[in-house]
Amino acid sequence: MTNHTVAFLGPKGSFTEAAARAIYPNETHIPFRTIPDCMDAVKEDKAECAVVPLENAIEGSVNITLDYLIHHQRMAMVAEVTAPIHQNLLVKKEHASLWKEIKTVYSHPQAIAQCHQFLREYLPNANIEYMSSTAEAARFISEMQEGKAGAIGNIISAKEYNLEIARSNINDYENNQTRFIVLRKGSLEDFNPDCSTVTHKTTLMITLPSDFSGALHQVLSAFAWRKINLSKIESRPMKTGLGNYFFIIDVDMKMDDVLIPGVQEELKALGCGIEVLGSYPCYQWESLFTIKK
Repeated sequence: MTNHTVAFLGPKGSFTEAAARAIYPNETHIPFRTIPDCMDAVKEDKAECAVVPLENAIEGSVNITLDYLIHHQRMAMVAEVTAPIHQNLLVKKEHASLWKEIKTVYSHPQAIAQCHQFLREYLPNANIEYMSSTAEAARFISEMQEGKAGAIGNIISAKEYNLEIARSNINDYENNQTRFIVLRKGSLEDFNPDCSTVTHKTTLMITLPSDFSGALHQVLSAFAWRKINLSKIESRPMKTGLGNYFFIIDVDMKMDDVLIPGVQEELKALGCGIEVLGSYPCYQWESLFTIKK
């Protein structure tokens, strides 16, 4: 591949596109319809890396990202960008003053969930239709010929699809943020984001032995006595039967030569399975999706 290309969850105007352009402003950006499609594009060499949503501060993990990464398209987590998310009610310009008469609201399931209280208070009788992304919802209503409909999305998609922002910042909580992860088949090498590093993180996947009582306590102790801070621990089903889980653990440090390898050896001695999913720089964009007053 002579030119670096970045796959993102499309279409144009999505939150993910904005994150991809913020972290890689000088690369070629290609939209894909779904998160699995973005990952498949990297595996099939249609793109150098993929930028996909991983976690939202209000609604938690984006499970399709984790599950597809673990079970179908294993690749390395090589960078992370966290951005504030401001959801807006978007309508066609001719419906701007009639937004309370909207019959159907379209958006991604997480965006709908982030605006639950707004929808209950102002559009309690509106039908909810889920779309593959907020940008797809905006594109869809922009092409509708009839019907009063709205989309929940960002200011970028409003501009992209010539829509009016009927109500701004409608998410239920002000501290709405999303983590976007960069996935690649190898390491970052020469494909580094053009910005300063804030922190580093290492993500591990751990499976517990079935015949070891108190195994999870022992796992956490391996980090605790080394004074390694964990920013997140989450269980996901292994899809092999009820009660079978693996644990995704985020460690607030870069992969080193002593501490994390020491944890790995201690957990292997307990019979745990442990795999490093990535050790990567983390970036912040404080005003990436902020509406200009």
